[in-house]
Amino acid sequence: MRGVVFDGKRVEVVDDLEVRDPGPGEVLVAISAAGLCHSDLSVVDGTIPFPVPVVLGHEGAGVVEAVGAGVTHVAPGDHVSLSTLANCGACAECDRGRPTMCRKAIGRPGRPFTQGAREVYQFASNSAFAERTVVKAVQAVRIPKDIPLPSAALIGCGVLTGVGAVLNRARVDRGDSVLVIGTGGIGLNVIQGARIAGALRIVAVDANPAKEEVARRFGATDFLTSTDGVKEILPDGADHAFECVGRVELIRQAIDLLDRHGQAVLLGVPAATAEASFLVSAMYLDKSILGCRYGSSRPQRDIALYAELYRAGRLLLDELVTETYPVEDFEKAKADAEAGRVARGVLTF
Repeated sequence: MRGVVFDGKRVEVVDDLEVRDPGPGEVLVAISAAGLCHSDLSVVDGTIPFPVPVVLGHEGAGVVEAVGAGVTHVAPGDHVSLSTLANCGACAECDRGRPTMCRKAIGRPGRPFTQGAREVYQFASNSAFAERTVVKAVQAVRIPKDIPLPSAALIGCGVLTGVGAVLNRARVDRGDSVLVIGTGGIGLNVIQGARIAGALRIVAVDANPAKEEVARRFGATDFLTSTDGVKEILPDGADHAFECVGRVELIRQAIDLLDRHGQAVLLGVPAATAEASFLVSAMYLDKSILGCRYGSSRPQRDIALYAELYRAGRLLLDELVTETYPVEDFEKAKADAEAGRVARGVLTF
C-alpha cells in the first residue's frame, strides 16, 4: 500500500508498505483524507525529534475496515475521525478526564508498519499518511456519514487543538477579548473557537495581509499585520492571547499584551531547546502563562461535539480545506504548506 515515509534524510511516497491486522482493542482504518499539519513538517526539519523510519501524518479520517476483539463502539463501514491520543483509559489522569496527560499517550511510538524487511514507526500513534493504519479503539470516533471526509479529517488535530484550547484550556467566556497571533490552521480554529465561545473582540495578527479575509470569515473582528497596533484596539490588553506560531519573540509579545488577570496560551511549537523570557513583575497582576497539549481535549466527546457544530453551521470545516492533493503530490503539498499558501492542505487516497 502507499504511504509517506521519512527516513531521517528525505521524505518519499512509497507503495510497498504493509500494516499488521488489528489486535484486541484496536481498529484498522482505510484512510480517505489526511491534513498536512506543521507538526508533520516539524518532524522532517528536526524541530520535533522522532525515531525513523516513520510514516507521517496525524490528522486523518476514513472508513473502518476491521476491528479487534473487544471493540464495540465502531464497526466496519463506519466513518471515523482519528485522534492522536492512544490513552489507556485506566490511569488517574484518564479517570480525571485528562487523556492528554496520560503517560501511555506520550512518547511511546509503536511500529505497526513494515516496508520490506524493516519495521517502520507510527507517528503520533496515528500515521494518517498511509492508505491504512491501525489505531487504538479510543482514537477512532464515529462521525455522521454526511460530513465530507476531507473536512472531517481536520477535526482530529487542527480543530481539537485550536477550538479545544479556547473552550477547554482558556475557557474563554462571553464578552472576553482575544488576541490570536498567527492565522494558519491552528490560529483559524482558535479564532472560530473564540467566536463560538462568545468573545466580543477577536484580534487576529499575521504578517501576511492576504490572510485577513479568511481570518474575518472565521470570526476575527480585527486584523493586523503586526502586534504594534493591538493596544490601539485593546487599550488595556487582551483577556486571552494565543501564540500559534512557535517563536519565542511572539510568546513574549503575547504575554506583554495581556490585560490584568489575562492569560497567554502557548500553541505554537518552537525548537525543543527554545527558551522564552518575560518580566516577572508583570505577572503579579494575576496573569498566567498556560501550556496546552492537543487542546486539553477529550476526543470521544469533543470530536462528536465539533461534528454536530459543523452540521449546525456553527463550526467551519470546508473553508479550512484550501487545497486537496493526491498523496503522490506530497512534495507540492509540503511546499505550499511551508510557503504559507494554504491554511490546510489535505492529502487524499
